[in-house]
Amino acid sequence: MDLKTYTHQDAAAIRGMLLDMQDAVYDGEADRFRARERFAQFVDMWSSKEGWSCVIGFDEGEPTGFAYGAPFGAGGWWKGSARPTSVAPEASVFALSELKVLKKWRKTGASEELHRALVLTRDEGVATLLVDVTHPKVVSLYERWGYVKVGEQKPYEDSPTFAIMAKHLTAGT
Repeated sequence: MDLKTYTHQDAAAIRGMLLDMQDAVYDGEADRFRARERFAQFVDMWSSKEGWSCVIGFDEGEPTGFAYGAPFGAGGWWKGSARPTSVAPEASVFALSELKVLKKWRKTGASEELHRALVLTRDEGVATLLVDVTHPKVVSLYERWGYVKVGEQKPYEDSPTFAIMAKHLTAGT
């Protein structure tokens, strides 16, 4: 898989590709929370952050998936939840907002490769993400990658309940 990294300056150019991949991941079965219009709002919100970074995988020019996120501001944490005590108040935090792999490339290692290319190149001390608690296999996957569940939250009225997961970063881990 070829990986290409983008910054917030590239967001407008790749926005349509991200939205199309979101549609392909859900294959027309997205609920209201995961619908294209809602996802577009999230893409726009996250990609407007100066520290936003996105990695897209390609196989012979065809997109395989993507991962993106941005650092939280000083003291920031996920909407509606307190910073966990396991994360020092002064620790810089990178929020992995999205990691999606198209069906054809699932169970190939593509998700881990995208994750590593995005998260493990960051300078922040902690990476964090949200995982739908109704997907225990995904929670277990992130635990294998070194994340620990530090809480739960339901950030929006129409969203699922998410496990809040965090991982302390050191060079290359």
